[in-house]
Amino acid sequence: MLEIGAIESANTTEESMLIKLIRRLAGDTSDSFATRLRRKRFSIFESMIVSLPKPVRILDVGGTQLFWENMRFCGADEMRCVILNLLEIKTTLPNFRSIVGDARDMHQINDNEFDVAFSNSVIQFVGPGGYEDQREMAKEIRRVANKFFVQTPYRHFPMEPHYLLPFFQYLPLAAKVWLLTHFKIGWCNNIPNRQTALEIARQVRLLTKKELAELFPHGTITEEKVLGITKSLIVHN
Repeated sequence: MLEIGAIESANTTEESMLIKLIRRLAGDTSDSFATRLRRKRFSIFESMIVSLPKPVRILDVGGTQLFWENMRFCGADEMRCVILNLLEIKTTLPNFRSIVGDARDMHQINDNEFDVAFSNSVIQFVGPGGYEDQREMAKEIRRVANKFFVQTPYRHFPMEPHYLLPFFQYLPLAAKVWLLTHFKIGWCNNIPNRQTALEIARQVRLLTKKELAELFPHGTITEEKVLGITKSLIVHN
C-alpha cells in the first residue's frame, strides 16, 4: 500500500496556479471537492450498515482516523474502527485503534471478525505484484468481514488521480519514469533517483470495472461519475 504522503517530498517548490487548484480540488481537506465526493459515496456505505447492530465493527484497510472525521461518522455509539496500515498511524479517539499489517495477508485477523471491511482508494497501491497482489487483498477483505465496501479510481477516467495528468495511466513505464524524474507532477515532487521513480510508477495500478468484478464476484459495483464520466468504482455487498 502506498500512501500519498510516502511519495510527497518534504521539500516544496513553487507551483503553478493550475496545480495548486487541482491539489485543492483533490486534497483531503474537509472543504475540498474530493471530500464532498467522498461524503456522497459514503451514503452508500451508510445504507449498507443501517440495519447492523451498533456500534458497527469496522476494519479500515489503509485508511486514517481523519477520513472518518471528515465523513462525520466517528462517534463511539456508531462504530468501533481498527485501521490497518503497513506502519502504525496516530489515533486519538477511544473507539479507534491502529494495527500494523499487510492487506494481502491479514493473518492476525480471524475470519468474519468484523462486520464490515472498508477500503478507500487503496487497492490500486497494494503492491509491486500488480493484479495478483490486488487479488490477494480482495480475498483477505472478503475473509475478514461479513460485508465489504471498497472504492478505487477508475482506470479509464481521463485524469489520472495520483499524478494529475490526463491519460498518464496509459503511458509506457519508461515514459512515466522520465516524467517523474524531470517534473513535479500531481502529488510528487520530481524524483531524481530513477530507481525510486521506477518503483513508484510500478506501484500504482488502476482497475477496470471487469477486473473489480472478478476480484469481488458477489459484490455490487456502483459507478461514481463526474460530468457524466465514470471517475471511480465502488464495490460493496
